[in-house]
Amino acid sequence: MPRVPADDRSAATVVEALASSLAGAARHNPNDTDPPAAVLWSDPNALWQPVIPHLRRLMPQLLVLGEFDPELRTGPAIWLRCMIERTLEHPHVPDGATPAIYLPSVSRQVLGSADTCPDHLKPLVELQFRGVCWTQKSGRDWTVEAFLVSKDGGLGLDVSRDGDTRRSMLRALAELATTPVRALTGRRIEAEDFDRLFSSDPDRDLLVWLNDAAGVKDEWAAARWSAFRSRCKADLGFDPEKDGELAAAERLGRREGAWTSIWDRFVESPALYGGIPELLSRAKPDELFVERSSWPQENEADEDELRRALLELEGQAPPAARARVIELEHRHSERRDWVWAKLGDAPLAHAVAHLAVIAERSSTQLGGGSAAEMARSYADGAWKIDAAALSSIAVVKTATDTRAVSRALDAMYRPWLEAAAVHLQSLEATEPGAIRDSEAAYETKVESGTVMLFADGLRFDLAQRLIERLRARGLSATGAARWSGLPTVTATAKPAVSPVRAGITGVSPGDDFRPVTAADLRPLTPDRFRRLLADAGITYLGATDDGDPAGRAWTESGQIDRLGHSLKGALAGGIDSQIDSLVERVESLCTAGWREVHVVTDHGWLWLPGGLPKVELPKYLTRSRWARCAAIAGESAVQTPVVSWHWNVQAPVAVAPGIACFEAGHEYAHGGVSLQESLIPSVRVTAGKRSAAAQAKITDVAWVGLRCRVRVDSAEGQLRVDLRQRVGDPSSSVSTSRPVDDAGAASLLVADDDLEGASAVVVVLDVEDRVIAKQSTIIGGEE
Repeated sequence: MPRVPADDRSAATVVEALASSLAGAARHNPNDTDPPAAVLWSDPNALWQPVIPHLRRLMPQLLVLGEFDPELRTGPAIWLRCMIERTLEHPHVPDGATPAIYLPSVSRQVLGSADTCPDHLKPLVELQFRGVCWTQKSGRDWTVEAFLVSKDGGLGLDVSRDGDTRRSMLRALAELATTPVRALTGRRIEAEDFDRLFSSDPDRDLLVWLNDAAGVKDEWAAARWSAFRSRCKADLGFDPEKDGELAAAERLGRREGAWTSIWDRFVESPALYGGIPELLSRAKPDELFVERSSWPQENEADEDELRRALLELEGQAPPAARARVIELEHRHSERRDWVWAKLGDAPLAHAVAHLAVIAERSSTQLGGGSAAEMARSYADGAWKIDAAALSSIAVVKTATDTRAVSRALDAMYRPWLEAAAVHLQSLEATEPGAIRDSEAAYETKVESGTVMLFADGLRFDLAQRLIERLRARGLSATGAARWSGLPTVTATAKPAVSPVRAGITGVSPGDDFRPVTAADLRPLTPDRFRRLLADAGITYLGATDDGDPAGRAWTESGQIDRLGHSLKGALAGGIDSQIDSLVERVESLCTAGWREVHVVTDHGWLWLPGGLPKVELPKYLTRSRWARCAAIAGESAVQTPVVSWHWNVQAPVAVAPGIACFEAGHEYAHGGVSLQESLIPSVRVTAGKRSAAAQAKITDVAWVGLRCRVRVDSAEGQLRVDLRQRVGDPSSSVSTSRPVDDAGAASLLVADDDLEGASAVVVVLDVEDRVIAKQSTIIGGEE
């Protein structure tokens, strides 16, 4: 199979792969950079223009430099800037989507300097610094040919490089855009293959015509229209000109005979044919028995029915609500296979699948005679209820659908959360310290070759999602559970999972539940925490630093807790990107040569759209009061559960009962005692069995033009050197790696002279492709 861009391997057609690649260019590390303002797509020869009409249907964030036409999202540079800054109401760029700016007949060199840039393009110059450019790894613009043949970011097709093939490829680009990628693989593509696209795909031609019947007839030459009519009459017994598009849409929806393959082609990439759903709605036959899945109004009616049913769950007893949700799942599950679900028009059909998981699993409350038994039950599968709750909200987009799903969660999920929290708190009250691990369990040793990755707020259920994705990347990932420090807030709980906890103690919870350094009883600030790490021989790595894989390190990644406090009930939609960010960070550390990445976290959290209940705790009884915990003032007696502070068991802390908060309006909160807050994951990741890392040192890097001469001091054999833009990322290589010879020398050539003056890193690789030495350099040498 071809190498479809990594952000969407499900892309069925060439234009879908193109859209995926453009969207992928906007990906960024949220721990290191702000999101780009736009993706700049320069096309000096305007070769890509034939695909733009197709791409518009897939990318509502696509904007085009040209004559002003807001309906086509086209306009001059100053209008593009207004669209990027979202100062115009129409047309609308979807929230959260990075605008992609197509610049026909404009090169990046033209935008390189405000002094030489033409006046009409100057509003775009600044975007080079706030945005990103859609380019190949080498930094060059993506040409049509490069995108088709490249195995690194393109489709990896086998296309002949002769002039006739290039000309045929460009002539057929509009037809090529909607061609399935699978139809182009496994063979060499030459000029006649591209020419054949004009006439050998009648199914696509019919769908293109149905999508815009009037426009297509005007656009096609008379000869092509005549050939199309003849083909339809011969193959389908249908005349497009005499019978019209409504008759064709009815036959498409009936899916009889030869129309079955045309329907299958539509289902394969329905987003390319945005006009067909409305046509099908008008063409639906007035008959009692028809195939319901063909007609969008049938799906819409079912979504309306499901929405009403979920809203009616308000106030129902949990058993009745669970039974009703399971009934709704049986009724609507088939719609997840309909084409309308693929177009995103059946969100509630997806949501009810997750709600059914809650309905089935929450019928059994989390019990147990000890906190350890509760923890085992939760880790053995009860966490899937929390995961399903998040997923049920993540798949819906509108406020109305969110409200409907929230009603179902309130009827089933909330009582289960409450009962489990109350039971866990009763066990802690009966046996104080029941949810506190032994000191041995808290001791976290960092062996050589291990980096600890702290992810704030990585709840237990999210860790299972992380483990699954890490394994899918070929990494070995195993998980375990432990108790968080109390109260479950970062200031208390983060130091408790650190490798320097022996140098930390507590006197009083104070206003912020912050412990102190054991040596001088000073508050544990970030600077003092890093100093403790350094004193212990553990390097603190920045968000993008790889460090020395032979050493020991601590690094931090992810913003789950910060997003929870800011997004609240809407957090569910942002979880996937956070997990992906953690996966990328773990993978980069493993690629850099770390033997093990140990992912730890401080606490979990409670989450309930619509809000957690409120309980009263007078302020005069507390020194400070947070959402789910409070520092007690003096000897005050409070009427809420009380736990011992993790850093001083003689210091009491008040926590809210059940899943309640001391303040109203919280949909996301932590600090109290519940399995969701207190049982935290520990994930150990390795890239597989590895031999001991070789030792090497780069002693010299010298440039002669664009050739880099490297000398390496090492007793090891079979070493290689490479030149990369990112240390741990082999795909960022700007040369071909070369072996180090017996004299310790190697020579690297940069073929792309556009990279001269750019920053790069010389890396030395062992036999397992681990980076064992590195040195920064400037391509071509320093001036």
